[in-house]
Order: sequence, then structure tokens, then C-alpha cells
Amino acid sequence: MSKAKPEREYFLDSIRAYLMLLGVPFHVSLIYSSQKWAVNSQEASLWLTVLNDFIHAFRMQVFFVISGYFSYMLYLRYESRRWLKVRLERVGIPLLTAIPLITLPQFFMLRALSDKMADWDSLTLYGKFNNLMWELISHLWFLVVLVILTTLGMLTFNWLRRQHRHIDYRRVGWGSVTLAVMGYALLWDLFRRAVFTFFPALLMDGLFSIMVMQTLLFLPFFMLGALAWKHPALKQLFVRFNPVMCFGAILVFIAYSLNQRYSSGDGWLYELDALITTLMGLCMLNVCFSFGHRMLNSHSPRIMYLVNASLFIYLVHHPLTLLYGIFITPLIGNNTLGFITGLALVFGLSFLLYEIHLRIPLLRFLFSGKPQRKQPAGDVKA
Repeated sequence: MSKAKPEREYFLDSIRAYLMLLGVPFHVSLIYSSQKWAVNSQEASLWLTVLNDFIHAFRMQVFFVISGYFSYMLYLRYESRRWLKVRLERVGIPLLTAIPLITLPQFFMLRALSDKMADWDSLTLYGKFNNLMWELISHLWFLVVLVILTTLGMLTFNWLRRQHRHIDYRRVGWGSVTLAVMGYALLWDLFRRAVFTFFPALLMDGLFSIMVMQTLLFLPFFMLGALAWKHPALKQLFVRFNPVMCFGAILVFIAYSLNQRYSSGDGWLYELDALITTLMGLCMLNVCFSFGHRMLNSHSPRIMYLVNASLFIYLVHHPLTLLYGIFITPLIGNNTLGFITGLALVFGLSFLLYEIHLRIPLLRFLFSGKPQRKQPAGDVKA
């Protein structure tokens, strides 16, 4: 257990904040994409479909690497049980707050204002429960996965800390990392195919899909972040620009788009998607870390404001986006104009709500998982 605090990783804070904030253009563009959502424009936009696919193809993989990095850093700083308590509070309290205050009202809103719940009355009791779980978790799924990965961290991080087998990570390159992580993704594929073959209904179960399948899918990225903290040579690999990984991201994204368009759910769509998004995540990990380290690795009050605001913005933007799609999207005939208008309104209202919640101590605690002291004028919490 180490008490020393390392120098702040400003670029990782910034990347994490921007990845969270990308949830807004992701969901606004989803309205105008060819993907079927709770609300959609009358005609899909090609460029907004491509934008939506691109954000979805890599965002959460890189996010979980950063989460694993900071989680393991704090694990080494605190006693393990205190670390678990602190981390679960930071993640679990906003999760438990958002369900009654955001996703439950969102569920009733969708029932009343959209066709998404049109068959609700005809569903079985389990069908209603399962649909309710999907809607209550909704865009909060990554917090559920973080809670589970954090809890598992009591085992995985303890194993990692006690690992004394010597590996010269200065000799580890992207080829070795890619083979290891892709090998894990292949095992995930085999597991999913076995479930699909023998227990297909499980894959439609909201709790199983998120708590088991999604957790297992993102586990290697979470652990990759922890390894990057333990072995600085691995972190240096991530922040050193590699042109192969950069141009590889373009080729892998093309493969992702083709898989989304031409594969089917009854075939190998999801297995191929896991392999492709895993590789896309690795490629974009290098792109995000290398450019972030070069351009964002310094203190900035504006960036720190976004860092502090990003989780709240992500939590509240989803119902605002749905309301925009239901009431305003039909009034705007041009998809690009609608997308830009949606971004302005959703971001504007989200930041307004963020400023309001900062002035209410109870809400500050509920949406951050930690008490926050009022900042002196002009001071920004780092």
C-alpha cells in the first residue's frame, strides 16, 4: 500500500471526460442513423450513421482501460477494503441515484410518448420485468459493469499485485498485446455461441446480458489499464504513436461498418462484432493516448470543469435526447441541421442542470458519490 500521490495524469482525465461527453453526439446522431432506436428521423443520414458507428466502435473500450488504470492506482494507495468502499460509493451512488431520478421517469415517458412500449400490456410477467430491467439500466449499463469489475478487482488486483513473474515489458509490443486480447475475445465468442446454442433466451435477458456478457467483454480492457499502471513500459507503449495502429483503425472501422450492414443476428454478427470492436479498441487506445498525451497533458481550468461535469452530463443527457427526438426532430426536415440543433439544446440543458445541481449539496453528493465542498469564487476543483 502506497501513500504517495503520483503526478496527475491530466491527459487521461481529459480523454475520460471527452469519452463521456461523446455520449451526447452518439445518442443525438442515433436519432438520424439507420440504427433503430426509440425515436428516429423519417430518413436516415449516411454521414450521421457513419459518425454514430465510429463513436460506438471504440469509445467504451478506451474508457475501461482508463478506469482500470485509475482503479489500480487507488487500489495500491488504500487498504483493500477501504478502496472497495470508496470505489463502490463513487460509482454505485450515482447509479442508484440515476435509476429513480432519470431512467424510471424515462421509462414512463417512453410508454406515454412513443411506440416503444406498445406491446407492454400483452407481455408476460417476466417479459414486463425484463423490459423494465433493460429500461432502468438503459444508458447506465457501464456503471453496472464498473461496479462488478470493481468488486472483482478485490481478486484480480490482488492477483496482479502478487504477480512476481518477471516479464520485460520493454520488449512487449502491439503484436503481443493484440494477440493476447484477441485471444480472450475469441474465448468470449465461443462462450457466447455456446449460450446462443443451448440457452438462447439468456441473451435476451437484460441482467444476464449486461452483468455477465458485457462485464466479460470489457474485463481485458479494464485489466489492461491496471497493467499499464503497474508496468510503465506498457503505458509508454500506449502513449507512443504507432502509425500501424492509426491506419489499422481505419481498416477495422470499415470492417465494423460492413459487419453492421451485412451480418445478421442469427448468424455471426455479435461474435464478429466482439472481435472487430476489440481490435478497434486497441487501435483507438493508441490513437487516443498518443494524441491525448501530446495535446492534453497539462492543467486547464476549462478541461477540469469538463472532467468534473462529464459524468453528470452523461447521466442526464439521455432523456433530454429522447425528448428532443420526440418533439423537435419531426419539425426539422434537414438531418444535419437537426443534429446540430439537438447537440446545442441537449448540451445546453445538460450544463444548465449541472450548474443547478452544484448549488444543491444533496444532489452534488448523489451524483458524484462523494461530499463536495463549495469552491471559492474562481477556483476549480482539480
